[in-house]
Formats: sequence, C-alpha cells, structure tokens
Amino acid sequence: MILLNKPVAPKLVKLNSYLEKVNETGWYTNFGPMHQALTERLEDYLGVKNLLLVSNGTLAIQVATKAINISKSVTTPFTFAATTSSLLWQGMDVAFSDINPRSLNIATDKLEQVWENEPSYDSLLATHVYGNPCDIKKIDELARKYNKKVIYDAAHAFGVNVGSDSVLNFGDASTLSFHATKVFHTVEGGAIVFKNKVAFDKAKDLINFGIGKDGTLGDPGINAKLNEYQAAVGLCILDDIDDILDHRSSLFDLYRKELRDVVDMPHWHDNANYNGAYMPICPETETVRLKIGDKLTENNIQFRRYFYPSLDQAYPKVKSFGCPISNVVADNVLCLPLHTYMTAADIYKITSIIKEVF
Repeated sequence: MILLNKPVAPKLVKLNSYLEKVNETGWYTNFGPMHQALTERLEDYLGVKNLLLVSNGTLAIQVATKAINISKSVTTPFTFAATTSSLLWQGMDVAFSDINPRSLNIATDKLEQVWENEPSYDSLLATHVYGNPCDIKKIDELARKYNKKVIYDAAHAFGVNVGSDSVLNFGDASTLSFHATKVFHTVEGGAIVFKNKVAFDKAKDLINFGIGKDGTLGDPGINAKLNEYQAAVGLCILDDIDDILDHRSSLFDLYRKELRDVVDMPHWHDNANYNGAYMPICPETETVRLKIGDKLTENNIQFRRYFYPSLDQAYPKVKSFGCPISNVVADNVLCLPLHTYMTAADIYKITSIIKEVF
C-alpha cells in the first residue's frame, strides 16, 4: 500500500541524547533549554523574528487572535476545520468569504466587497492552502486601505518563501502547525510568528496562564507551552529539514509535470517555492473524481478529500457572503499521497493509474 502520509521519524540515537540532557537538568517544560534552542534555530532557518512555540496549531490561532486583539473576522471556507473552529470555540463572530478558483486561497475581490460593505469585521484569517501563498501583496494593500488586521494560517507553509522573504513575515501574525503529519513536526506543537515584539511579549504571557515576567497576573491566559521532549523531537528533525524539503518538493514537482495535461491542479504563486506539503488535484466533475478514487483504491493507494466539506456547509449557522466556488472545489478535490518516504517510482505508478482514467 502507498500511504497518504507517513510522519518523519526522529533518529532515536540523536533523540535519546537530547532526552538525556532534559533528564539531567530536570527541566521538562516552562521555556526550558530545548525550547529556547528550537526557537532560535527556527528563527534562523525560517528567516523570521518573534517566533513563539506553542503546544499545537489550533492554540496558535487562538493565542494570535488574543495577542493582536481581534474580535470579528472574515475567513476562508476552504481549509481544515480548525482554522474556523478555533475562532468559533472562543465565541468570535466569524464570516466566510469565497475563494479564488485558481489558487484556492481566499479571493481578494470578494474580501474587498466584504470589508467595503461590512466594516465591522476587523480582521482576516486566511490560509495558505496546501502551502500555496495567498495574494499577500493585495491583502496587505486592502488591510491598509480598510485598517484591518491579518492573521495567516500557515500550517501548510513551513519553508515557503515569496521571493527571498519567508511567507511567515506577512500579516500581523502567521501561525504554524507542528503536528506529526506536517513537513516539520514536534509530534504535536506549533508556533506563531508576530510582526511586532509587543504582540509577541503579550502572547508569551498568555500561553503561560497570563503570568508576566515579574510573576504577576495580567490578562487571563491559558496553558499552551511546548514541552522539552517535544522540542527535542523538533531539534532532531530540523537537522534533516533541508533533505526533507528538497525530497518532498522534487516529488511534488514530478507529480505536477506528470499530471500537467491530465487533470487540473491549483495555480501556484508565481514567486513562491514548493515545500511538498500536499499534492492536490481538481477533477472537473464528481464522476471523474469517483473514477480516480476507485482506481486508486483498487491499487491500494490512499487518498483524501482534503478539504471536504466546504466549511460554510459544515457550519451553516456561521454567516456566509456566498461561497459557490469553495463548494464546487470541495466537492471534487483530491489529495494524493506525498511524504518523505515515497520515491519517484511511487509517483510514476500513481500518475499512470490516474492517466488510465482519462
């Protein structure tokens, strides 16, 4: 069987050496040496500042909204459920705006209509879907024009640059997931990259129950710290991250070359690199999607309808400004297997099976 995903396993000899150091110090959580080392190495590797490690990607979004003080947000319906549920869980007022049919990211023309006609929405939570950057230039322009704040859910976008700059440096904050299924992981975990140090400092207090550096309580907080064992896993995998990203990107590129004239795929940002996080295809009809799915199943190849359903359907009580494109895409999109342990031979096998359908 070709698996849809297979998490990167940390090398045990190296991991044990880190864990022994943790045991020697007896410092298992609360911003310990491993936490600090991983923070510094990630900032250096990603080319960012004000990176705050947290215990998962969902809490990353929730803490970011609190740190930059947003209360009413426009978001995309085509994303993982946690992008929206993280806001709804906090009782925030949320509204869906439709996506661009080519990039599958939030449509900036629709977003402008919302902010023009509904000025009470003070922010945007947009996802770089499958690691493909949003139209960050246009969103930045609109945010300045309408005086709005922007958070990017960059759970899929580890290692992605726009030009020479990390995609994480755009917006007021970007959130990352370090779940085991991601290209870089700490088993569970995540991070927030803040535009400014004031928001970073506030968030660092918030993830520690709201306790400040002087030990006094400020705004009510939560426990969202990454522990030392998880940070140790991250340090192990970070040692090999260049090889991981290069390999996954080459597989992604091979997929796209083999399927270029066969089936539609999202249009990738013209000035961004690949990181090989996911491999989506967009069959034009349900009939074709079902045929592809049946063929893959017959050959013991896993796939996933990622993301289905469109979240305006999953959360019908949430306000929607109309999401017909998201609904069509969600009905038909498929994600093919892509992980570090796959080979070019696997890609040729999968793409030849898909070509048989056509």
